[in-house]
Amino acid sequence: MRFDELPTPCYVIDEDRLIQNLEILKSIETASGCRILHAQKAFSCFYFYPLISQYLSGTTASGLYEARLAHEEFQGENHIFSPAYKAEEFPEICSICNHIVFNSFSQLDRFGSQARSAGASIGMRVNPMCSLQGGGIYDPCSRYSRLGVTPTDHQKERLSEVDGIHFHILCEQGSELLAVAIRSVERGFGSYLKNKKWINLGGGHHITKPYYDRSLLIDEIKRLQDKYGAMIYLEPGEAIALDAGYLISSVVDITRNEKDIAILDTSAECHMPDVIEMPYRPQIAGAGEEGVKPHTYRFSSCTCLAGDVIGDYSFDAPLAPGDRLVFLDMAIYTMVKNNTFNGMPLPAIAVKKGDNCEIIKTFGYGDFKSRL
Repeated sequence: MRFDELPTPCYVIDEDRLIQNLEILKSIETASGCRILHAQKAFSCFYFYPLISQYLSGTTASGLYEARLAHEEFQGENHIFSPAYKAEEFPEICSICNHIVFNSFSQLDRFGSQARSAGASIGMRVNPMCSLQGGGIYDPCSRYSRLGVTPTDHQKERLSEVDGIHFHILCEQGSELLAVAIRSVERGFGSYLKNKKWINLGGGHHITKPYYDRSLLIDEIKRLQDKYGAMIYLEPGEAIALDAGYLISSVVDITRNEKDIAILDTSAECHMPDVIEMPYRPQIAGAGEEGVKPHTYRFSSCTCLAGDVIGDYSFDAPLAPGDRLVFLDMAIYTMVKNNTFNGMPLPAIAVKKGDNCEIIKTFGYGDFKSRL
């Protein structure tokens, strides 16, 4: 079917654009000798796992279910990090994961020998206390962060007991800040990086953005390899499906309260939660900023949440019920975070290959009911 024939709301994954991103990431692996993992927390549409596994070395999971999904659907290494593991889940984690990263020495004491006996390579997450996010919920180095061992931890010398070191302090950032992050880790933990089998630089790397300095990334990877003799891992999530997806929506009604308000069949709260959490204003094909074009609308949804507002947009022509809108860059942190608050239907999922589209999944009342 054609793009304009798809139902709304509907997530659409552009396979051609996804491949472009994967080719860039594969070129980094080839040029640097590192291994890149797909961070499933950003994009878990496993329909594409066979394709992604042709380009990347493996996946990384944040818990048992993601690890199980990778084990079932992805050909490659299976890594996992969690702030804390549950005893009843850990045997299965050991049976399917190649690398297991711990968050604390108490977790290492509790589960380390079990992981080693299963043949897993074990690591520890560190927190260099180098805040590059300016605070907020996405800053792993914020004050009182639970994520990772700090340079002041009195058991820090026990890092010699693990195979690898993991850190993750970036979010949608460039290689210049990665270099800053690496230096901060070396200052806090440099003596413990020696003789490690691997160093994992975490995620948050905007590698597939046009402005990203990939040559600097490659230089930093090679420097670490030469200095410490370790395999270097990166685990971007967003970079893999960046700009490779859309969310198609339809206007349901137009109301007015000082300004025109378009009520859509999609929702920030339900279908793109980062719009509220970050917060940010998603781009819409053909739309301008508020007031730039003749007709401005505030976009909201059919939920009862007053703050379920997507943003203000302007258009060349007035909108009417039934008009279709295309939100851009909607592959990442959408399907993995969506919900059915207020009984809002989940969007269908479609794949775009060239000019052809195919619906690969639909949802209905049963999906809403089964979650309750």
